[in-house]
Amino acid sequence: MTDWIRAISQGTATLNDAYDAVKGKITRLLRLEDPIQIMAYRGYGTPEWLFVKGRVLQDQGIKIRETKARLLENVVNMYRRFATDEVPKARLRVSLGDIYQEVVTDREGFFETELRPSSPLESDRLWERIDLELLHPLSKRYGAVRDRGQVLIVREQARFGVISDIDDTIVETAATDLLKMIRIAYLGNAQTRKPFDGVPEFYHGLQRGVSGKEGNPIFYVSSSAWNMYDVFEQFMDIKRIPPGPILLRDIELSLENLLSFKHEIHKIEQIRPIFERFPHLPFILIGDTGQRDAEIYQNLVQTYPDRILGVYLRDVTPNNTARHEILKTIEQTIRDLSCSFLVFQNTQDAIEHAARQGWLEPEKTLVK
Repeated sequence: MTDWIRAISQGTATLNDAYDAVKGKITRLLRLEDPIQIMAYRGYGTPEWLFVKGRVLQDQGIKIRETKARLLENVVNMYRRFATDEVPKARLRVSLGDIYQEVVTDREGFFETELRPSSPLESDRLWERIDLELLHPLSKRYGAVRDRGQVLIVREQARFGVISDIDDTIVETAATDLLKMIRIAYLGNAQTRKPFDGVPEFYHGLQRGVSGKEGNPIFYVSSSAWNMYDVFEQFMDIKRIPPGPILLRDIELSLENLLSFKHEIHKIEQIRPIFERFPHLPFILIGDTGQRDAEIYQNLVQTYPDRILGVYLRDVTPNNTARHEILKTIEQTIRDLSCSFLVFQNTQDAIEHAARQGWLEPEKTLVK
């Protein structure tokens, strides 16, 4: 990255921060500010610690519509998601019972922290509820600002974890076709998106495991923006896909960020902490053939040769001969490291493969 690009990006960021500060003072002075909201992202942890992440924003008034929402409504909602007014330096209390931490948001409104109970959590619940309260800034006009979040608890009975891509892996977004991708991903909503056949059954089967009671954690990692978080969360709930932490990308519109962003680096940066925080847990990786998932997963198998049980790739490029030649080489490298590998078009093929590996109950994983 050349110095002039970095200088422009830093200068732009400084000007943007100054603009936001002045805008905030004026809107507060004129009592024109929107209400503040806390967005609690699904976290993860163990009975000994809980990782919590979220964001503080001014409420953009996004309306959740039904399937027949008009195109204009979807476009307005999408614009509001990306035209966010972040609340930097906001102070919050994150608590679980009588255990709490205070945290301050960064310049983009994000916060993250860990809660460490004085003794391990004794409940066998898969999810623990946390409470979040805004301490500063407070508004007499809108009153207290609170939210509740959820943290996925990985317990001893879990045999493995699952790390899955989202776009073109569980939901068709045509990531290799720009115009079609825009129509599906940005001009629709959570109701109109459709998962590939068999995805809910496959993922529930992996979560239950072969015993049916393993509670194997599923982490969803995507290069989509954090601004899309609510769409993904609602989509998974509506389509009955097992909930899990959703790890996305902070899109800061700077010249440096736009020119330097690499899909592979982002995903590895999101996945690596999961491996490090659960050193005892092996993983199954699920992606697609359309972008760089194969290369990313090959990198991870080589970095963690004893930690990855299998790699699944949904074939969204069946007619791309050159891509499949590359995949053959990657497959051989991964198999040489004693890791299972499967490229599939029909989710049922992946289910049957996982059943043969002893990772799920075939009789309870039936595609409807």
